[in-house]
Amino acid sequence: VQLVESGGGLGQAGGSLVLSCAVSGAIYSLDAMGWYLQRPGKQRELVALIDSVSSTIYADSVKGRFTITRDNAKNAVYLQMNSLKPEDTAVYYCNADVRVPDSVRPDNYWGQGTQVTVSS
Repeated sequence: VQLVESGGGLGQAGGSLVLSCAVSGAIYSLDAMGWYLQRPGKQRELVALIDSVSSTIYADSVKGRFTITRDNAKNAVYLQMNSLKPEDTAVYYCNADVRVPDSVRPDNYWGQGTQVTVSS
């Protein structure tokens, strides 16, 4: 199973970016999927989470600005980032609970991360 992020890069304060994460491999189904960020020297922290019925959770710092969605047909999860702030600068990681064929329970996987830099 592989998670591959795309869409990071340089954004301007007040602007928008969209992150995408595609899950590939021997997938039976996807449970919860999420986006996390990590700043230098800091722990990885949750940005947004979406479960299998598309219920969502957001960090307080991004509520009203970021939107997480998923496309189960494409095994993908997205993060629409609006009203960007310099403090959104971080490496963003995709995370997913993946059920593979014949597995009893889902396993958790991480993407490699994509850098988002927001200039003021």
